[in-house]
Amino acid sequence: MKQVPRHQQIVELVTKHGYVSTEELVERFNVSPQTIRRDLNELADENKIRRYHGGATIPLSSENISYNTRKSINFSEKDIIAEEVAKSIPDGATLFIDIGTTPEAVARALNKNHKQLRVVTNNMNVATILLPNPEVRLILAGGEVRNRDGGIVGEATLDFIKQFRLDFGILGISGIDLDGSLLDFDYHEVRVKQAIIENSRSVLLAVDHSKFGRNAMVKLGNISQIHSLFTDQRPPEQIINILNEHNITLSVIEGKSA
Repeated sequence: MKQVPRHQQIVELVTKHGYVSTEELVERFNVSPQTIRRDLNELADENKIRRYHGGATIPLSSENISYNTRKSINFSEKDIIAEEVAKSIPDGATLFIDIGTTPEAVARALNKNHKQLRVVTNNMNVATILLPNPEVRLILAGGEVRNRDGGIVGEATLDFIKQFRLDFGILGISGIDLDGSLLDFDYHEVRVKQAIIENSRSVLLAVDHSKFGRNAMVKLGNISQIHSLFTDQRPPEQIINILNEHNITLSVIEGKSA
């Protein structure tokens, strides 16, 4: 069995049962204890499970990993996803770009060849990426700037975003539950994301595979509210079913990082 499908199944088992022992996983997947321990360590590093007394349990839903760690996780995959998202954005488009390391990768991809873009963002890092580009008219939201990641949030940000009606919303997210719930860690950030969804004609969600089944404490909506999903590996079947039910476009960009 390949590693990635096994990882996906481990997350699903932990989510369903709350706790799964190392011995159970060894027997289920017919691999060595060392292999399972390595799997659990990798999943714990991605905050998809939590190591606990000889097994795994669901991760804490109140704490996100640090911005610098998030930037380094699946860095190449995020760039691959971002390049595909950028292909969906025509010259002359208007768009929101959200907080998050994957939306920042999209900003880098758009910075290469696109012309006459108008971008509204509440992400200082996105603003820094796009500022030198004369082909981008940049509009930066006001509000409280978080020093941990350059995100701008708060009531002023929310009011600012609601003034616009743009062609595209480029959305990032901390986790997608298997029932399709879109999850994040910061209530104030979630409200801004909701405003981006409501005020975009087309919502493009860009996530790497580590976000499927990942836990976070605040629900902002459901994946059924987006128009296109861009990722690097096939999502779990539960999510595939939701996408099919709501005619949401799925783009899986894999095998291009080598």
